[in-house]
Amino acid sequence: MDKAAELMWQLEDSPCEAAQQEQSPDDVSKSEVPEQPAHRKDNQSQSHTLHWETLCRQFVEYEQVAPFLIPEEQQRRLLDFLPLFLKAWEQSAGVIVFPSVQLLASEVSKLLTKEIKRTLNGKSAEEARLALEHLLQQKGEVEDGHLLLKSVYLLSRTDLRTMWNIIGSGLPAALLQCLYIFFTFPLEQNTDGETNEDETQEMLVEIMLNMYREERGVEELLAADKLQSLIIAAASFWDQCSHLWKVPTGRVLRAISKAQTKNSILYLQAVDCIKIAVQNLFKLADTLPACDVCEAVSIVVCFVKDSYPISSALLTEFESNDGYQLLLKVLLRCEGLQQNEGDPYLNEILDMLTCLTTCGKTELKVSGNIIHPQLPQFDYEWTRSSGMTVKNLQAFQVLQSIFQKSNDQHLCGTVLGAIGTIWAWDTVNFFLLEWTLQPINQFIDIIHFKPHPVQVQFFRLVESIVLDLSYIPHEILKKVQCLIKENVVPFCTLTALRCLLSITKKDLLFSDIFRDSGLLGLLLALLRKQAKILRKSAGTSLPGLEEGTDKELNAIMLKMVAALTVGCVRNSVVLKDYGMVPYIKIFLDEECYRGATLSILEQLSVINYEEYMSIVIGALCSSTQGELHLKLDLLKSLLRILNSPKSHSAFRTCSGFNGLLSLLSDMEGALQDPPCGLWATVEQSCILELVFCTLQGITAALHLDPVNSNFFQRNGLFEKMAEDLESLGCFWTHREWHIPLSLEKTRTFAEFLDAAFCSSEPFPAWLKNCIWILSFLDHMIKGTLHLENYFKEIKLEMGEASRDDQEGTQAQGEHPTFSERPVSELCASAYRLWGNFEEKWEMRDCVIVNPGAVCVMVRLLPKLYREGHSQISQEIQRAVADHIQSLVKSEKSRQVMCGSGLLSTIITSCQDAFRNESHPLHLPLTRVFEKLASQSIEPDVLRQFLCLGGSLSVSSRPNTKSTEVLSCQESVSSKAGLNEEEVAADSKTALQTAVPFIKSSWVSRGSALALQTAMSLISMTSPRNLQLHSTALAPSFVEFDMSMEGYGCLYLPTLATVLGPSAEQSVSGGIGMCSRMFPPSSGLTLSCWFLVSKFGVVHNSHPLRFLTIVRHMSRTEQEFVCFSVSFSPQDCSLVISTEEVEFQPLDIMEPEGEVQNISPFPEQVQFDCGKLLVTGQWHHLTVTVAKEAKKNCIVSAFINGQMLGSAKMRYFQMLPGNCISMDPSSFIDVYGYIATPRVWKQKSSLIWRLGPTYLFEEAISVETMEMINKLGPQYYSNFQAVQLQGENQYSEQNPAQLVAEEKISFGINAVCSSFSTIQDIKSSYNEVDGRLVAKEIGISSRDASTPILLAKNIAGHLSGSLRTIGSVAVGQYE
Repeated sequence: MDKAAELMWQLEDSPCEAAQQEQSPDDVSKSEVPEQPAHRKDNQSQSHTLHWETLCRQFVEYEQVAPFLIPEEQQRRLLDFLPLFLKAWEQSAGVIVFPSVQLLASEVSKLLTKEIKRTLNGKSAEEARLALEHLLQQKGEVEDGHLLLKSVYLLSRTDLRTMWNIIGSGLPAALLQCLYIFFTFPLEQNTDGETNEDETQEMLVEIMLNMYREERGVEELLAADKLQSLIIAAASFWDQCSHLWKVPTGRVLRAISKAQTKNSILYLQAVDCIKIAVQNLFKLADTLPACDVCEAVSIVVCFVKDSYPISSALLTEFESNDGYQLLLKVLLRCEGLQQNEGDPYLNEILDMLTCLTTCGKTELKVSGNIIHPQLPQFDYEWTRSSGMTVKNLQAFQVLQSIFQKSNDQHLCGTVLGAIGTIWAWDTVNFFLLEWTLQPINQFIDIIHFKPHPVQVQFFRLVESIVLDLSYIPHEILKKVQCLIKENVVPFCTLTALRCLLSITKKDLLFSDIFRDSGLLGLLLALLRKQAKILRKSAGTSLPGLEEGTDKELNAIMLKMVAALTVGCVRNSVVLKDYGMVPYIKIFLDEECYRGATLSILEQLSVINYEEYMSIVIGALCSSTQGELHLKLDLLKSLLRILNSPKSHSAFRTCSGFNGLLSLLSDMEGALQDPPCGLWATVEQSCILELVFCTLQGITAALHLDPVNSNFFQRNGLFEKMAEDLESLGCFWTHREWHIPLSLEKTRTFAEFLDAAFCSSEPFPAWLKNCIWILSFLDHMIKGTLHLENYFKEIKLEMGEASRDDQEGTQAQGEHPTFSERPVSELCASAYRLWGNFEEKWEMRDCVIVNPGAVCVMVRLLPKLYREGHSQISQEIQRAVADHIQSLVKSEKSRQVMCGSGLLSTIITSCQDAFRNESHPLHLPLTRVFEKLASQSIEPDVLRQFLCLGGSLSVSSRPNTKSTEVLSCQESVSSKAGLNEEEVAADSKTALQTAVPFIKSSWVSRGSALALQTAMSLISMTSPRNLQLHSTALAPSFVEFDMSMEGYGCLYLPTLATVLGPSAEQSVSGGIGMCSRMFPPSSGLTLSCWFLVSKFGVVHNSHPLRFLTIVRHMSRTEQEFVCFSVSFSPQDCSLVISTEEVEFQPLDIMEPEGEVQNISPFPEQVQFDCGKLLVTGQWHHLTVTVAKEAKKNCIVSAFINGQMLGSAKMRYFQMLPGNCISMDPSSFIDVYGYIATPRVWKQKSSLIWRLGPTYLFEEAISVETMEMINKLGPQYYSNFQAVQLQGENQYSEQNPAQLVAEEKISFGINAVCSSFSTIQDIKSSYNEVDGRLVAKEIGISSRDASTPILLAKNIAGHLSGSLRTIGSVAVGQYE
């Protein structure tokens, strides 16, 4: 039995049979009795048991005497027994406890069969109909026939063996004959007996269904020759038969059909049952109502379908007698039927017809051509056969013809559903059908004539070919495109485009397919036409313009173009070449088109960021105040593009910063409480979202972009942003300062954030708005604002809440009190926004990404005030001030903030707080000022600080780059930032001379203010870090933090250039006239100061790379590391290597030991130094490499003057890598790295600092090394005239030259550092170094705007051969 046959067996019952409750033959009716008291239940149980025992004894007695009784007496005794049996069954709630139930069933069935035959004997049809009705129905008292029927009904529901006894009595044939008579000879309905007849009909049909489900029951029918008569009667006289018995007859015949046997099929074939039925149904098809014909046809088709798993004889007979033409004729007659009229039988016929498509003896043999390209996951296996493939094309042609000839929604929809089912059985079916009958291909030609729901269903079917079968039907898609081009019915075109849109999103391959097929060009032409119409309308309403389907069609075309351009640059180029950009812009004004339009523009930005920025920023600037949704959509699109660092330059050059700040300027008074003007009709949540998105765009444009950050800071745009935020209306704009109040209990900034977003807190609306903006600035400071997504998760109810808060605060008076709530009771939305703010802050050191935002927050600090809310105003001011103080807690943050002008901002914005020592902000702002001033302070800022509150008028000079810094030079602290840690010694002298000059002014303010100022000066000038060296002042340094990106280094271009005899001098970079040879002839020495702040974890150890020298021969690709000095935290050893290793990423570097060393000396040595390294302390490392006569050298290492060890090892080889000779016109470029270059990126918790570093081209003596160690890390010269403190100034060796000028290769000190650009390097030094630095950083060699931190070579002015220009910081914030 194949799978097609199994499917037929598993096909669901018809709706008529669905309501039938099937019961297992072995089941016994055991209805649950309602709950009763225990004693009563036990009594009833005992009574029932006694009753059944009595019946058993009576039946045993009957069995014993029955053989000796005449038939009439046997019948009378059995009929007398049955009422007692039925009564016992009723009293025991349907539970039969009767051992002889099978014998009883046999006796009762035989008696009922005998009575039926006796009743029918010798009577005409009409008389027999009346006699049967009289026999089986209950008229008044219980009749014998009804008693027998009811008994058999109950016994047929017990178990299988009892059913077999009933079947063996001859009852199946007798009851089928009764059914035939009831069905074919209708009588007038007797209303008096309607109830009894219904009951009799139900029992009779239930008995037959239980018998005919068994094959034995069907076999019993064949002997009586009544099955053929009933089938033909149903097919011939359906309109004349009894209306009450049509449904029961159909149920019985379907039950017989499902239980067909080989004998029953031979019987039906022998009597030409199907042939006669089909012929008669052809006659009825033209006269009967469609629903009646469907009901009759479904019975015949059911026999055909159910018989196929056993034999194909009936199917063959059905096909040879034009059975499919009958089905087509009948189904087409169903067109136009009202909903649910004839649906059960119509659906049944279509379901059976669908199953017949798989009925066939042989597989279809077709030859098809798979058109490429196809999806990667598509795999068609020609040899597979699941047994569920289409083998009967005649049956499918009926379905195809119905769809082609009918426009009925239900018929067409059912046919499409059937096709989808056939595809689901086996994916091969799609190809078998499409390569033979081509149903889908042909349906496209007529689909626009079908109802709209059918069109939608059809295109979903086409869509499933790609989405479910992973096959690209090129021919079908071409016809769909022709349908779109013709646009006969707009709705059909719309539905087809939706189908293609869904398909396009499946794979990028469709972007190429639809471009090559011309669909993209077609859509662009249509959109150009619609854009012209929109432009001509210019806001006016033209009759019928852009209404209904046409508007949806434009929207779906834009979405389709957007989908075709996503991830496909070539399509974007096509769109641009078509000149569509000006037309696409027109659709921005319509909200229904905006999403797809912005998506198209975003894809075009990949080609030209400047064009996108000019469009979006221009639209933002030209939008009106009321177009909030337009602004929000544009800002969100802009934010998506700004996630690409390549767009930042275009944003800046297209005046993006000024454009976004103009949005804030246009919102003047938008957050005023109460709102006025246009803003009164706008929800404050929308206004806040606009502010949020605007600040998001600015943050995204500044993120990790030193050029934009420098531009924003240099042009005073942070000050402009602060002014715009002040004008929003929620900040206090009056100059008068309020009277300070004593704050008994204050809340932190994090607690204010939580409390402000809890609806039960009676915060005034203006304060909530201020806190929102401060929270935005806080995330902007950390550089995470553009990554947040508050307004998609939280919908603020600002309208009602603001009014409620306003009423609540007015009722409380000038000093409202706020309820204290535990953090656990705050609203869930606050947790989603902020989490545990303080915990997150303390988990890691704060990295201030946008220091200008801190200045904005300081400028807004005095504005956090409102008359009538003095208490809460000063409380939030104190919280913000404390938060700002926490921002500058780390030394790195203080360095960053000094360079951003925070000291000047504090002095100019918060003068009142400094003048009044009782002010709540006086102490926190003073602490912030002292921390920053101890790092770096400019003279005019210090002068303003000293003059605050005094009568002496000192004019403040503007800050310029040439202004002298008292503490240390401006620095950058980051992954690779340079920094001066503490105040220089000569700063104290400068301060001491400045203090007497203004002493009289601050003494006149009173002793308290004078004391406070003096204490501040002491705090500023006191060292904050004690070291174990002779001085407490630490050197300038570069800090490398491997926890952020895993890399960061100083790049040293052109350490040396080895030129071939005929090589041009112009290929060499560096400073000097003649080239410097490498490797050095006598050896070299590395001297550096370093400090380890934090080591990495053991399992993820990141080495401290003090120096790595790399060289590269021209005309080759490989670069080789020839010398390296590093510290390995894993085994606490210093590793020195002269091995030639290819310079490549860590994950592809060759394992050690693969390259054979032919030298007797090692190429790598290790010295243990774990006990000498202490975190937080400066150390001096010296590594000397003294070359000997042969190709070997002696390596010695010292830390803090203490020798780690000395060993012999192999010296540098002359040429890089495996090179054995050098072309006369080639050259070797030598460069170096200090710390970890990008190619060795590896995240770690390692943080270390590098102080003064030197490379000498000779092995210095131990005495020289000791003198360098004594000089300490503050020394920043070239060892040409060294004079140690405490030494005899008149001795011959003081001052002394420690190293010859020409032997100093480079000296790097953070003191001699400044910001430069690639163009500056080219103009100041040479083209070669400019190109090398640009390549290392990853920017264009023509770049003139990216700031580059260059630590100049302090030995660059000395005599000698070529030297490097210095070191360039390479890291996250280059």
